[in-house]
Amino acid sequence: MADFEQKLAALEAVVEKLERGDLPLDESVRLFEEGVKLSDACKKELEAAEGRIQVLVERGSRMVVADLDVEIEEDDD
Repeated sequence: MADFEQKLAALEAVVEKLERGDLPLDESVRLFEEGVKLSDACKKELEAAEGRIQVLVERGSRMVVADLDVEIEEDDD
């Protein structure tokens, strides 16, 4: 999981640099492309983790394992 946290931290650093708005255009575009790649990588890891999450559900007098349906909300900002 450390890999996910590293990617997320790198993505946050990219966003901070872009939000300052003091970079030349070519550097901004390069950072934006890097941010998109990091975002996609984080999303894939989250989706993979989602597929592994399971919960115990009581069925009558016994417990069974069932997949947990988790919806990832996408931010339109």
